[in-house]
Amino acid sequence: MSPLYCEKFRIPKHLEIADGAVVPAPVGEQPMMKTGNWRIERPVIDHEKCTTCLNCFIYCPDSCWHLDPKSEKMVWDAIYCKGCRICVEECPADALRLENELNFKGGVARLDKPY
Repeated sequence: MSPLYCEKFRIPKHLEIADGAVVPAPVGEQPMMKTGNWRIERPVIDHEKCTTCLNCFIYCPDSCWHLDPKSEKMVWDAIYCKGCRICVEECPADALRLENELNFKGGVARLDKPY
């Protein structure tokens, strides 16, 4: 960063980032970013139709898909999926479909009693 910017905002020297620098993203799961309780629908994969094109992995804004190296199949992470539907829209093989969250045991937003 330019020295004037750092002086103006009093950024400590050890926290300065050079102009145009690449800052590494956190690696692994982020416990403060669990957003799976937002969704009302979840993507369900049909492994028979899946061509492992990795579009779900590439387009998912929350990195909810990964390729399992042992089974060589795509795996979905429910903890971080917001239900944005991008993976379903981008799947060229129609291997993903949406199902209502309440159709699953332990689904989001289950209430024992109404308010």
